[in-house]
Amino acid sequence: MKIRLFLTAALLAASGTAFAAPHEGSAFIHDYDADHDGQVTRAEFDAVRTARFKATDANGDGWLSEDEYVGEYRARLEQQLAASDRSEEKKAEERQRQMRQAKIRFGVLDKDKDTRMSRAEYDASGARAFAEQDDDKDGVVTAADAAATRAKQLAAQQKN
Repeated sequence: MKIRLFLTAALLAASGTAFAAPHEGSAFIHDYDADHDGQVTRAEFDAVRTARFKATDANGDGWLSEDEYVGEYRARLEQQLAASDRSEEKKAEERQRQMRQAKIRFGVLDKDKDTRMSRAEYDASGARAFAEQDDDKDGVVTAADAAATRAKQLAAQQKN
């Protein structure tokens, strides 16, 4: 089990820039910068995450099923693919790769393996994402944080 989780994490990390997942610095800032000042405070981030959880919980039961989680991701991905200048072949490849990763992510984030993601599991994932992007740990993600984080990610990929 530990090996499987390690391999899953390694695959997610090595996959490069996630197209619809806003975990790459500039995409992170774009998705979470509510006041458009070029940076993301933890309050802005939490507000967007709260709204996204509520919108994703289609049946309002307080949990995310895999279908709800993957469906919300698919909708964001399709918007980004529609705006992309990539070829249809590249879009299809990206769609297939990203949807496969979304299902893997759901399994990884569902820590208690009850086939539903609790708000706490969802929030823990968000806290990790914010902490990863906040390179200087001051509670605000800036372009400088994003660049430093990306440089570290690239260095780690080159080591492997």
